[in-house]
Amino acid sequence: MGFEVLPLGSRSLSAMNTFENKDNDLETGKLIKDGEKTARSNRVLKIPNQALLSGFAYCISSCSMILINKFVLSSYDFNAGISLMLYQNLISVIIVSILSFLGIISTEPLTWRLVKVWFPVNVIFVGMLITSMFSLKYINVAMVTVLKNVTNVITALGEMYLFSKHHDSRVWAALFLMIISAISGGITDLSFHAVGYAWQIINCFLTASYSLTLRRLMDTAKQVTKSGNLNEFSMVLLNNTLSLPLGILLIFIFNEVDYLTRTPLLRLPTFWFVMTLSGVLGLAISFTSMWFLHQTGATTYSLVGSLNKIPLSIAGILIFKVPTSLENSASIFFGLIAGVIFARAKMRERSQT
Repeated sequence: MGFEVLPLGSRSLSAMNTFENKDNDLETGKLIKDGEKTARSNRVLKIPNQALLSGFAYCISSCSMILINKFVLSSYDFNAGISLMLYQNLISVIIVSILSFLGIISTEPLTWRLVKVWFPVNVIFVGMLITSMFSLKYINVAMVTVLKNVTNVITALGEMYLFSKHHDSRVWAALFLMIISAISGGITDLSFHAVGYAWQIINCFLTASYSLTLRRLMDTAKQVTKSGNLNEFSMVLLNNTLSLPLGILLIFIFNEVDYLTRTPLLRLPTFWFVMTLSGVLGLAISFTSMWFLHQTGATTYSLVGSLNKIPLSIAGILIFKVPTSLENSASIFFGLIAGVIFARAKMRERSQT
């Protein structure tokens, strides 16, 4: 689908950081593993400079997804974030289903046993996407990107408690820098919005929970599939399909139906075009991130994902004319650099394992 995700926003808010040789682009609802050898052996189409091309495509799609979501929620003042998520997920389901039907990609059939195993993951996934939507409406893109770093801290603590994993001093130092940057960024944020920050904090906990729950249930989910495997396309289809009934239920619970019947935005063709484009871009993150990972590797993928947040934050400030100060800009830049330091520390930790 289309989170980093951000769920869009978060979907990816994009490429999340790596843990134990696994890269999480959580808001697209997938877990990417190191499979470079297998992928390379299965290549059919030879394209020159695929590493550069795939990296560029990944960066463009992930940045565009977040900026378009921000545009829909803030510039259009669209007050139905759950409906936006639902529509984007529906677009993903339709496109993946068509590609699977044509034999371009392979997906696992959605059996009842698989749905039962995956349902807890999907509930967290939907919550992650919705809270990302809510926070993105009130907080500027740069601060959302910095605050997302808190997810890494929560995930690291969860790994220690659930999986008895220990991180080295470089990782903890980078996590400490992330916390300092998030706090200083919030204090100096000229457009501070308490509701938006509250939603973003909840989103950080849900995103970390999604990552940790996914790791616990992944092996069980594979055992109940027909092939004994669960590739990325199957996970995208599974997450987005199961999110549809949950999304419909939440639309009624949050009374978005009444807003949808009254808003004139749904009568604008340009608005539908932008919404559809956001759904396509959300799915494009899934394809381009997998393509980029296969062409390079988990190390390069993680580092580029961290570096990608820098131009994204600058673009968010310039495009949406976000009021800022020298102190806030310094905090944002400090947080982005902390993310890069964290990625490098995880690479070293992984190479020593």
